[in-house]
Amino acid sequence: MSIEKKITAELLRIKFPGSDISFIKEKSIKKLEVNDTAINIDIELNFAAKKKSLMIQGLITDVVSQISAIKINISLTFNVKSHKVQQGLTPLKGVKNIIAIASGKGGVGKSTTAVNLSLALLSEGARVGILDADIYGPSQPKMLGISQEKPTSKDGKSMEPLIAHGIQVMSIGFLVDQETPMVWRGPMVTSTLEQLLKETKWDDLDYLIIDLPPGTGDIQLTLAQKIPVTGAIIVTTPQDIALLDARKGLKMFEKVNVPIVGIVENMSTHICSNCGHEEHIFGEGGGLQMSKDYDVDLLGSLPLDITIREQLDNGIPTVVSGKNDKITKIYSDIAVKTSLKIAALNEDSANKFPKIVIERN
Repeated sequence: MSIEKKITAELLRIKFPGSDISFIKEKSIKKLEVNDTAINIDIELNFAAKKKSLMIQGLITDVVSQISAIKINISLTFNVKSHKVQQGLTPLKGVKNIIAIASGKGGVGKSTTAVNLSLALLSEGARVGILDADIYGPSQPKMLGISQEKPTSKDGKSMEPLIAHGIQVMSIGFLVDQETPMVWRGPMVTSTLEQLLKETKWDDLDYLIIDLPPGTGDIQLTLAQKIPVTGAIIVTTPQDIALLDARKGLKMFEKVNVPIVGIVENMSTHICSNCGHEEHIFGEGGGLQMSKDYDVDLLGSLPLDITIREQLDNGIPTVVSGKNDKITKIYSDIAVKTSLKIAALNEDSANKFPKIVIERN
């Protein structure tokens, strides 16, 4: 076996730390050149992990150095690909992947998770947008500090997304008065959401995060069937009642053949603001047990910390506030795991084949 084949075989076996995913595929290796003085490797990964670049290069170097002692030059790039959506739906223009953030019930921190995950993906080098689909209680404008702004239209047909902290944003909250209750029936809600989704001019997004309304009723099921979703994340707390509803949310996505990327357990512990003591006031291990029961990943567990709430109230989410490195790291780890799981799904090949036209002469 040639040295190139040996190196390739070993690269394909590397597991991403903390997972069982072999993250380097054969098509990821764009160049593998061995000469008398050096081994030159160009690798393009299909997930977002810019902040992990040095760690990944270290993994590759460790593997290759066991095969040859000569100098190793590694060029590492990241290029997120588009992945398959539900049968009968096509990916949205300007968006490679849609990730739905859902919860079986309200009050578990779904919107908090959605906005911080979006910003964490951005920090890993991805182009990210967020659609606030919680029609009855839109919170993203406030959380992102842009509640007084309004979207504009350059062509009179589509809306330009607003930009906050580097991510593209759209919400019904921009279009109605903050104190106006949305007294709408299901069909009107789904119609409005589809309009917001399709008539927003998303600009070349790797990921569009959709903050769905809480619950698992007709509205949520209809949205899950009509939106071309790549994968879904379920947010829950460790509390038994919240877990019961979270399980319903997970089963809802399974019914419409949307892959479950994983579970995020929010409010896993309470951190005392005076002494720093942690305790499991909502129960312990619920998210982990749910992940085992349904054979999905627990992407991460977040504490109930007053600083998360304070930062969101001020329109500066934790990930960009620079004031809580511990929690920011948890969100960053969730973002990388999410991107890695999405990358492991089947890629969308619809646009790779030429259009075939049959004519009768």
